[in-house]
Amino acid sequence: MRWLIPLLLWPLSLAADPAEVDVELFLAVDVSRSMTPAELEIQRRGYAEALASRDVMGAIRGGLIGRIAVTYVEWAGENAQRVVVPWTLIETPDQAQDVAGRITAQFTQGMRRTSISGVLAYAAHSIETNEFNGLRRVIDVSGDGPNNQGQPVIEARDRVLALGITINGLPLMTEDGISRMFGIEDLDAYYRACVIGGPGAFLIPVHDWAQFAEAVRRKLVLEIAGQPPRLWQVQMRAPAAYDCLIGEKLWERNRRYFDMP
Repeated sequence: MRWLIPLLLWPLSLAADPAEVDVELFLAVDVSRSMTPAELEIQRRGYAEALASRDVMGAIRGGLIGRIAVTYVEWAGENAQRVVVPWTLIETPDQAQDVAGRITAQFTQGMRRTSISGVLAYAAHSIETNEFNGLRRVIDVSGDGPNNQGQPVIEARDRVLALGITINGLPLMTEDGISRMFGIEDLDAYYRACVIGGPGAFLIPVHDWAQFAEAVRRKLVLEIAGQPPRLWQVQMRAPAAYDCLIGEKLWERNRRYFDMP
C-alpha cells in the first residue's frame, strides 16, 4: 500500500504549482495626502480604463503564454499599503473588465507621507510569495513626490533589483499647493536616478492630469509586451548624479508647517 501514497499526493502537488504567466505586474499607486480626491479618482479610473482597453488586451494575448497576473495596491507612508485588487489572473476581456470594475467599485481617501522604499519592499515580498510564476516580474510605481519616509529609496531599489524584479516609473509632475511644498520640479530625473531599474526599465512622466489615462495605457502595453521605449533605456545607462535623499531633506525643512496651530 505504500506505493499508493505518492500517487495520492501527486495531484495535490500539481495543484500547488504556481500558474505560469508572461508577467507578474504589481501596480503601486500613490495616494499620499498631496493628492486631491479628484486626482485619486482620476488615477483609479485611468488604470481601470487602461486595463480594459483593446490595446492592453492585445498585448496580453500577444505574449508567449497569453496571460498575466496583476495586483493593484495604493500606497503612501512606510507601512501604509492598501490592496484594492489582490493578485488576479487576466487572460480574457471579461477578466480584465472584472479587475477594472473592482478598481472603480469605490473611492477611498488618501493616506499620509510618501515612502517609495516602503512600497518597493512590500511589492517585492508580494511578488515573491504570490501564486504565480512570471517570465518577467515588474513593479509599476506611480508617485507625485520623492521618498520622505522609511529607508533610503536606493537601498530598497537595489534589494528589489537583486531579486530580478524590474521597477518602472510613472512620475506625476502635476502641481498644486502641497505638491509644490514637498515635491520637486525634476521628479522624472529623480525617478530615473533613484527609483527605476532592472532589465528594460523605463518611465513615462505625466505633466497634466488630462494625459494620465493615455500614459497608463501606453505604459501597461509596453510592460506587458516587454518592449520599453529605447529612449529611456539609453538614458538609464548613464544616469546623472542625483541627491536621492532630497525628499527626506524637504520633509525636515517643511514639517514645521504641520506642527503649527
